[in-house]
Amino acid sequence: MQQNEMKLEFDSRSCNESFARVAVAAFMTQLNPTVEEVADVKTAISEAVTNAIIHGYRGGIGKVAIECRIEDSALYVEVRDTGFGIPNVELAMQPLYTTKAECDRAGMGFAFMEAFMDTLEVISDVGEGTCVKMSKRIIRENERFSDYPAERKGCGESKDCGESKAERKGCGDSKVERKDWDKSKAER
Repeated sequence: MQQNEMKLEFDSRSCNESFARVAVAAFMTQLNPTVEEVADVKTAISEAVTNAIIHGYRGGIGKVAIECRIEDSALYVEVRDTGFGIPNVELAMQPLYTTKAECDRAGMGFAFMEAFMDTLEVISDVGEGTCVKMSKRIIRENERFSDYPAERKGCGESKDCGESKAERKGCGDSKVERKDWDKSKAER
């Protein structure tokens, strides 16, 4: 069983949100995540840290702590503050609910965390602070195509095409197709 941990604590300043996001992303790279998995986690961390800064400390300066743990192929993250706390967690977790409408807050933070992570738990006590617990299972490379039968692992032309050469007529043989692909790739 692979296991690793890290802890991070920083001031509740908006400029530290990007630092927290990148630090967690760097920590999770040992799981060899896809770009999409990293983006999902970075978004969730950004939302949790922003909530702590904006709502937990309400403009004051306090500490935000992040604890990350890797167990096997899962990332577990806790984002904590010792700020004001959330009086009604169930209400706060509803999409579009915000206590800071005057600050152009959309009220989607918890909805994004829930959408991008596998699990989300919010524990909060008024006057004590909030702890946001999240987890995400990172699919290992050898698991990505485990539902394909052995004879359909791919022709070798494309790492993830999932088809044998016999099933694809000229997979990668067409100069026009490859040229068009390279052209469209360059335009992105």
